[in-house]
Amino acid sequence: MSYPRSSVPTVTEAPDAIDMPRTVGELRASGHEFRTVKEELRDNLLARMRSGEPRFPGIVGYDDTVLPEVERALLAGHDMVLLGERGQGKTRLIRALGGLLDEWTPVIAGSELHEHPYHPLTPASRRLAAETGDRLPVAWLHRSERYGEKLATPDTSVGDLIGDVDPIKVAEGRALGDPETIHFGLVPRTNRGIFAVNELPDLAERIQVSLLNVLEERDIQVRGYQLRLPLDILLVASANPEDYTNRGRIITPLKDRFGAEIRTHYPVDLELETALIRQEAALVAALPEHLVEVLARYTRAVRESPSVDARSGVSARFAIAAAETVAASALRRAGLRGEPEAVARIGDTVSVTSTLRGKVEFESGEEGRETEILGHLLRVATAETFRAHLAGLDLSGFTALVAEGAIIETGDLVSADELLSQIGPVPGLAKVLDRLGFGDAPSPPQAAAGIEFVLEGLHLTRRLAKELTDDGRTLYGS
Repeated sequence: MSYPRSSVPTVTEAPDAIDMPRTVGELRASGHEFRTVKEELRDNLLARMRSGEPRFPGIVGYDDTVLPEVERALLAGHDMVLLGERGQGKTRLIRALGGLLDEWTPVIAGSELHEHPYHPLTPASRRLAAETGDRLPVAWLHRSERYGEKLATPDTSVGDLIGDVDPIKVAEGRALGDPETIHFGLVPRTNRGIFAVNELPDLAERIQVSLLNVLEERDIQVRGYQLRLPLDILLVASANPEDYTNRGRIITPLKDRFGAEIRTHYPVDLELETALIRQEAALVAALPEHLVEVLARYTRAVRESPSVDARSGVSARFAIAAAETVAASALRRAGLRGEPEAVARIGDTVSVTSTLRGKVEFESGEEGRETEILGHLLRVATAETFRAHLAGLDLSGFTALVAEGAIIETGDLVSADELLSQIGPVPGLAKVLDRLGFGDAPSPPQAAAGIEFVLEGLHLTRRLAKELTDDGRTLYGS
């Protein structure tokens, strides 16, 4: 969500700009009062609390844990660092903070640092304010342009974040001692807004040092210049807990500058895990609820597996990508077999063990067994979901299908009609489909999804045999 920067920032015009003050004199006459960014965030957060309006739309699973800590930090006016393993929604949460800013805020027109008309910072803006007085031109900045973001990388420089001497301005004849020769970096250019540094410990130590003054004294230093620029900014960072220690890659004085350290986490229960998948996954086919639950259980099992490196974590993107992959498999089948409706089946989950292997870091002793481990955990998750939804139902009608030696053939390229033609009327099928949420009149692809789930569940509970053919088909028998 970071936005492009130029030497003179682009300011979006407010839709009702005709009625909004265009000079500082008009701004004062309108009764506008200056608030710092942190005061603005505090006031708007309190207003949403009192009205009951959602404070952080789209953030799942943090209502009772992380969000109260974030709110306390904002109310206290603290810069904050979010600590958590990968894929815990740290960046999503940081970006959501921008929604608490005023929709429009006045700035000095043409200002590089988005300076408020009441408080010009740079020598050029102060000079312009003195020359024009109440005629100082005012522009309006949307909150979407008040957020800046930088992913910390080893090649990040002080110039990127804070600023550097601009050789072009020097070549134009300005003296090196002139503060106007400085080209400001990302942090000062996000003045009057929120700036985020993702993976803060990945910054080199000398770059971390450059942030000390920004956090505490709110000034910046560039190649010997010490500009007293009282930046108005909320600085938020994210980090892996293992790196954010004295033994890691963070310098202690920088840790001391942040007012709040907030620990994030993965969804604490299965319901939140499934809600996250439903919210984030861009599905190209229908994904029945029991399959969403299988993938949620699968993700949690991978995270908890002793074979997986717990320090790196298993990102929420693992579950999201798994859901999208399963849906894509269903769409592929529908396209190849000419089905009008694409509905995912349990057999479509098999491909995730190979396609998502790169998203998981295993312990060193498990080399060569990665796919085997993931396949086992997927079977465990499927069996648990089978028991959770269909325990207590009489499934003898399904086992009777193969009692006389018959074989039921399915697979990722077996159409719903082909599967249903092998089944025929089955006692208890209606109750199974109702338990799985398909209702009284499921479509053929939905019915096929329910039947295949039962067959796989019966196999995993050792009531049916299963064989995989060389061409990728699955055979269920007695």
